[in-house]
Amino acid sequence: QVQFVESGGGLVQPGGSLRLSCAVSGTIFSIYTMGWYRQAPGKQRELVAHITSGGRAKYADFVKGRFAISRDNAKNRVSLQMNSLKPEDTAVYYCNAGDPEMSSVITESWGQGTQVTVSS
Repeated sequence: QVQFVESGGGLVQPGGSLRLSCAVSGTIFSIYTMGWYRQAPGKQRELVAHITSGGRAKYADFVKGRFAISRDNAKNRVSLQMNSLKPEDTAVYYCNAGDPEMSSVITESWGQGTQVTVSS
């Protein structure tokens, strides 16, 4: 089965930075688009950014210019560099694999996620 292990979250002040990492196992990582999602309490999970197997990145409007997604196919790892963090970025962040445009994910078995808290 496919497994995702997210790490790198923590408590940071507004304007600060964090780098999240997602380790993927149980699938042929290199053929899939990978995405980062987040979910705040009481809200739906939303797609933050995704990157295709060829390295093409796309971002939600609310993080453009602040976040950068990258992947290392040799290490089966996807990262999310988050800069200029805002309190509204506070959420649990998850990763998953999907089709080229991330219109669907390959599994509904999500990882535990990593908590990002932006607060002064």
